Amino acid sequence: MYEETKNHIFALDIGTRSVVGLLVSPAPGGKFTVLGYEREEHEERSMLDGQIHDVVAVADVIIRVKQRLESKLNVTLTDVAVAAAGRSLHTQRTLVTEDISGLGQLTHNHIVALELSAVQQAQRMLAREHKINDFNQYYCVGYSVVNYYLDGEMIGSLMDQRGNEARVEVIATFLPRMVVDSLIAALKRADLNMLALTLEPIAAINVLVPSTMRRLNVALVDIGAGTSDIAITGDGTVIAYGMVPAAGDEITDALSQAYLLDFNIAEEVKRKLSTQEEVTFSDILGMEHTLTQNEVISQIEDAINNLADLISDRILELNSKPPQAVMLIGGGSLTPNLPQKVSERLSLPQARVAVRGVDAIQSFTDKADLSGPEFVTPLGIAVAAKKHPIKYLTVYLNEEPLRIFDLKQMTVGDVLLYAGVDIKRLHGRPGLAMTVHMNGKLKIIPGGHGTAPQILLNGNPVQLDAPIQAEDRLVFTPGQDGTSATAKPIELAEDESVDTLDVMLNDTPLSLSPMVMINGQEAAWDTPLKDRDQIEIRRPSTLREVLTAAQAYTPNMEMQQFQFTVNGRIMRHEYAMYSFFINGRKAQLDDKIQKNDQIVYHMQASASLPSIADVLPVEEQTAVNTIVTFNGKTLQIPTSETEIYLDGERAQLSDPIRANAAITLKVRFKREPVFSDVFRYVSDNLHATEPGKKLVITINGAPASFQDPIKTGDILEFEWK
Repeated sequence: MYEETKNHIFALDIGTRSVVGLLVSPAPGGKFTVLGYEREEHEERSMLDGQIHDVVAVADVIIRVKQRLESKLNVTLTDVAVAAAGRSLHTQRTLVTEDISGLGQLTHNHIVALELSAVQQAQRMLAREHKINDFNQYYCVGYSVVNYYLDGEMIGSLMDQRGNEARVEVIATFLPRMVVDSLIAALKRADLNMLALTLEPIAAINVLVPSTMRRLNVALVDIGAGTSDIAITGDGTVIAYGMVPAAGDEITDALSQAYLLDFNIAEEVKRKLSTQEEVTFSDILGMEHTLTQNEVISQIEDAINNLADLISDRILELNSKPPQAVMLIGGGSLTPNLPQKVSERLSLPQARVAVRGVDAIQSFTDKADLSGPEFVTPLGIAVAAKKHPIKYLTVYLNEEPLRIFDLKQMTVGDVLLYAGVDIKRLHGRPGLAMTVHMNGKLKIIPGGHGTAPQILLNGNPVQLDAPIQAEDRLVFTPGQDGTSATAKPIELAEDESVDTLDVMLNDTPLSLSPMVMINGQEAAWDTPLKDRDQIEIRRPSTLREVLTAAQAYTPNMEMQQFQFTVNGRIMRHEYAMYSFFINGRKAQLDDKIQKNDQIVYHMQASASLPSIADVLPVEEQTAVNTIVTFNGKTLQIPTSETEIYLDGERAQLSDPIRANAAITLKVRFKREPVFSDVFRYVSDNLHATEPGKKLVITINGAPASFQDPIKTGDILEFEWK
């Protein structure tokens, strides 16, 4: 047994239904020769829709295929080329917007950064849709720009443009890492090293639709067991990928349901339908059936129609119109009448929808009796491994090694995407702007410009779209944010025109300069401003402002006050030390000043102090009285008296107070009043007017004496009868 030569290519097509392994050798003229192949179906459903669900079971099948091929060809196989299912690809369309007002003229690097930020946003959207926390679980296999926009208008190119807002709309295609990781895990268990990777639609297109034909709008549909993968060419490249979650198994299941067949028996019957006019089979009850091809097809017509509908609808969705032709490959393409039904739904001539098999591949000189459409993809994998291999490459970002899947010509931007660098943060952001209002007008003070990132590739400055190779070393330093905006009133006042204020102050003529108010408070001209400050530049408008501008103002010009206490309660009294006059009229500090006003001020010689009665609160002056009615008149008879003390000494209500004085009021209650007490509060003549009359005294109508007690509400009568 000998080692495989470097030129031999071991290719594996790991499908939902089976694993196909073949060994290919390059031949002269860019051709290839198939040295041998092996095929084995999965015993269990270890693959679902092209994705490995049971790594161990799939690895066991790979091992058996590999061992049989090694034994047949007397080789030792260690390296292998494989393909990721096209159904694993995800396409995302997104639009990003960026404020470019602080960037000046847009450079090539700015535009690439904007495009990559859109790709990264699509990556995040895809992760959210699939509820994956780490958006780096998706490889970007390519993207294309749909449109550029500048300040809301579509534009052909952003290069060297200026504006406030730039937008870019991209379509990006991604491959989940788990697809690649599960492939690597299965190969590792089979002692195989992944030499190269391709995508199944690309592999098939490479052998059926060479680059010279890709200007044609052709749809290639790989109909497998679980899904149908679609790739569409046009304008010289592959313009779209898609997938339909239906394929050959739906037809097999319809047969199984129609005739009560075991799934594997139904699969055999389906395969015979494409080559035999009559088929014989036994159902699960042991009954044997012999039916014509047309009889069987009539029972699965609905399933075939449904598959044709799904494939046609998806092609129209991806291509926006019927393509020029459709190629069907894969085992499911042998479904009876499927090409005709697809052509009808796409309004294409029947000759434009065809099943393509190995015989259509011109790049092989010897195909080792391979035939049929199911072997197109395995052969394409082998060719892609030689002509369009996708490999891992190791690069270093800031001295940290990164192993990147080389899905395309990798660039510096791809490395940053893979490393999870926030592309929107590459360039330093402009510093925060500041808005202020000056005399009612909005002014915007921009922040400082952010700096560009520094990117060195092997020590040399490069752009984001610079290509990278294995073992390259990248040093990346993100741009620094600009400083926040700063400003002072003196810097903003150039556009403001405010006259001086001419007044006469104590017979001295003055011409006063404008003043600065910030948020209603007077401030210095060099005061640092804050965002949303309200600034007013104007002439002094009040007496206080005039005195301040004239440097004549002192704090004791304000109303003065001192405090004192009444029964421990703190009280305050205000008084003025200065007198002010405007044009001969007494004035206050808040009074308005006009141009050419005559202002006079002086300190008062003395300020009279208030009396205790002037400052005593009403509630503290309350006396207790007994209120009665005497001969029809209401009388108040005091039953208490208030004693006043000033700083501990007895005082009168008329005595003046002083600063920090302590006034104490003490209420003393008298004895209970009697009838005779009322005589001190009446002025009527109470003597008998005629001799011989008798004095009658009553309280509330009852006879009483002078010493009887009285209370509030009593009615007292005093008369001579």
